[in-house]
Amino acid sequence: MAGRTERGHRCVPHTADVRIEAWAPSREECVAEAVTALVDTFADTSGARTLADREYRPPAGEDDEDLLVGVLDEVIFRMDTAGELPVRTEVADEGGPVVRWRTATTDDVELVGAVPKAVALHELRFGPDGPGWSCAVTFDV
Repeated sequence: MAGRTERGHRCVPHTADVRIEAWAPSREECVAEAVTALVDTFADTSGARTLADREYRPPAGEDDEDLLVGVLDEVIFRMDTAGELPVRTEVADEGGPVVRWRTATTDDVELVGAVPKAVALHELRFGPDGPGWSCAVTFDV
């Protein structure tokens, strides 16, 4: 992924779990792209009606990997407890990261894969990569 300046993601083969890679020009955009990659591993949101705007402010002072894991864990938590998934994600730095989601209910999406249970810390990678940022994350399913 080195040298990429565009934004994107992909699912990569991994034994018994789900692994994604994401990249974007900035740290915040890479976190947002990782959220999209996570949701894309198990849900088709293309026909979902968006119902709510949500905001999440990760704890201040987290390092880059903790930020990424915290945001992804929050997506899984909200799916499990509130039955909602992000259809669109934006992350901004406003004196600290702020995550804004446009969400749909899990009833309005089509499941197309194994639903993640948690972020695995094994082989987690997140940081600058050439002119942009990239990450690789494994999810327990």
